[in-house]
Amino acid sequence: MGEAGPGVREREGCRPDALPLAELLDGGEPVVLRGLARDWGLVRAARGGMREAMDYLRGFYNGQPVPYSYGGPGIGGRPFYDADYTALNCEVRRSGLDEVLEAIAAHAGDAAPPTWYVASLLVDTRFPGLRAHNDLDLAAHGVHAPPSIWIGNRVVASCHYDALNNIACCAAGWRRFTLFPPEQIGNLYPGPLEPTPGGQAISIVDFDAPDLARYPRFRDALAAARTAVLEPGDALFIPSLWWHHVQGLEPFNVLVNYWWSSAPAYIPSPMQALYHALWTLRDRPEREKRAWRAIFDYYVFGPAERAGEHLPPQARNVLGPMDETLARQLRAMLIGKLNR
Repeated sequence: MGEAGPGVREREGCRPDALPLAELLDGGEPVVLRGLARDWGLVRAARGGMREAMDYLRGFYNGQPVPYSYGGPGIGGRPFYDADYTALNCEVRRSGLDEVLEAIAAHAGDAAPPTWYVASLLVDTRFPGLRAHNDLDLAAHGVHAPPSIWIGNRVVASCHYDALNNIACCAAGWRRFTLFPPEQIGNLYPGPLEPTPGGQAISIVDFDAPDLARYPRFRDALAAARTAVLEPGDALFIPSLWWHHVQGLEPFNVLVNYWWSSAPAYIPSPMQALYHALWTLRDRPEREKRAWRAIFDYYVFGPAERAGEHLPPQARNVLGPMDETLARQLRAMLIGKLNR
């Protein structure tokens, strides 16, 4: 990859019981939280090597099969697409965790090993009791964010964004993060919305060998990039909608992450609105699209109170503050209209 921009801002001395969540959210930029998870049992085990970390996980594993992505040595650790971008270059399998861990260990010394990747597995579904000594306890901060675990070898999670805020904790192995502000989307050349290797659109640029003749705007993305390398015990706050490219740097890597929304639970993901807009707006004449942009700016992207401020409260309806009752009414109305 070419030269990227500056490193990510760092904070030292953060502890799970004193997380500056409000400050992180208000700042709206990624922050490395050095040593946040240094006291976790899994992190301590990982300091003793790959086998100790694997044995620690086995001690909590409940034996239920785990889904994982598998790819041959030819994919280079990068779950991605086939040549025409209509299918993936890896397959989803299910087996016991022991089989996955033993396969990773057996090929740990290979120059080009196959890829094994247990991705976004809810911790409590397979590792009951693990959180007792391996958790940020975000519930104590008023945040509902059940942790997920990611287990694999030298896997590359291609550059993507998440609609939720994220704290990613490096528990075993080292990871390199390359991050981009949301406005860089056009310079990152997103792939299809479906299918995707992990649920969100990814950049189709190969960060290890970018083809700048084919993707020239990627130079501008790199100029805006921020990089961070995390060792076991470090964490990274990634604000919602920031693009991030994640590389596992060692033969065995484990990450635990926490996703949460800044919006109330009754407000759904804007991805549904994106799909609806692709259906209803994208292919209209340019004049109409400009007019609809002005309408959306007025009702949606401007100040929340603007569209209804000149009306008496009893007349505002959907133009007034959103609450759970109004959200249910909107949902019912939309379902009714879509089913006609």
